[in-house]
Amino acid sequence: MKKGFSRFGRRRLLAMAAAAAVLIGGCFSPRQEYECPPRPPAAAYCPLGLRTLGHSIQVGAFTRADFAVRLEEKLKSQGLEAFSFLHESGLYKVRCGDFGSYEQARATALALQREGFIEEFFIVSPADYPVAQVGRTGCDTLRDEIVRTANRFLGVPYQWGGASAEEGFDCSGLAMVVYRLNGLDLPRASFHQYDAGKAVPGRELRKGDLVFFATRRPKRVSHVGIYIGGGRFIHAPRRGQRVRVSNLSSGYFAQRYMGARTYL
Repeated sequence: MKKGFSRFGRRRLLAMAAAAAVLIGGCFSPRQEYECPPRPPAAAYCPLGLRTLGHSIQVGAFTRADFAVRLEEKLKSQGLEAFSFLHESGLYKVRCGDFGSYEQARATALALQREGFIEEFFIVSPADYPVAQVGRTGCDTLRDEIVRTANRFLGVPYQWGGASAEEGFDCSGLAMVVYRLNGLDLPRASFHQYDAGKAVPGRELRKGDLVFFATRRPKRVSHVGIYIGGGRFIHAPRRGQRVRVSNLSSGYFAQRYMGARTYL
């Protein structure tokens, strides 16, 4: 590469090279799953084990959740991690992939576009996530942002997650999406979320922590909510019901409470 190449030129060439590698290598086609590149390492300010997300591809702008879910499933069929969500604009969108660089994300998006899986796309960078500001603003700001994100889903008939409601996927899917929209890679299943965090006594609960319940079998985590303060939490009660606020002191949840976990 010549010394006279601009920074933009080098970046463009890298993107073109990555795209060419994908096409020439034959690792992407409607009949063959795309193999995602290695995930970037966890950031130093996530001491409890939740890694931060790298670059991802954002696509779609739907007025109906089921359209976004349909696109999500198409992307998953290609071997990409994907989730649909309600954007601040009021439209449903999809994010997929977790790449170590902008060039990798863009090359994949262009390949998806050529194959007709997506149309317009936007690359979300690690700097776009609220977690990226922790070093400057502290964890309290991130906790507030997690609660604000969760509030966005109130009243929405939460149906994401396919047919895994038996394992509490709908409620854990909500927690996963809220955390991922803030840049933290929370596992999908509620029992994995429970294992990934640090135990928090009830008197030390803080906004953004997760609260867990055994709603199906005794002493087995199967439901999760996002704590928002004042003894309240946001959750998806069950598949097809609307996301709502409930109270930890209510008889039903108090009897089934398994504990809380923090990740910040």
